[in-house]
Amino acid sequence: MTVYNPHEIFEMAEQIERNGARFYRKAAENADGDVRGLFIKLAEMEDLHERSFASMKRHLPDGPGREELDQPEAEAFLQALAEGKIFRAQLDPSRRLAGTETPQQVLQTAITLEKDSVIFYLAMQPLVTGSRAFKDIERIIWEEMGHVTTLSNLLTALTPEEA
Repeated sequence: MTVYNPHEIFEMAEQIERNGARFYRKAAENADGDVRGLFIKLAEMEDLHERSFASMKRHLPDGPGREELDQPEAEAFLQALAEGKIFRAQLDPSRRLAGTETPQQVLQTAITLEKDSVIFYLAMQPLVTGSRAFKDIERIIWEEMGHVTTLSNLLTALTPEEA
């Protein structure tokens, strides 16, 4: 049975959101028109998510904050996450942007990052079952899924159809 620290999980979530906001701001620097506006809006939404996770973390019980995890799938996921096998929250995805990418390439990277966030938050959610944070995380999951849809629709609109 794995022992995890909910405070650390929320700190990773905050870092993911900071990274997302940084990525979108950097992407906006090299974008035009509607794409630029979308990236700025997404950065602002990531800022809001970061503040939400910080608030959730503040409302966790005091003390050592370690709890047993009795869910083998979640345990394996968190272990892989901790070892950096899935993705590493501390890595700044904006460093992937050299400024020479096409809008389509940036959108594809953004979609991947958003999907990674959804996966992380879905794994995180059962760890806070029965608390207000569960519903808050659920709301953020739906927003992140909405980001994937928005980005995918824009990618489709910008990608010429093959003959």
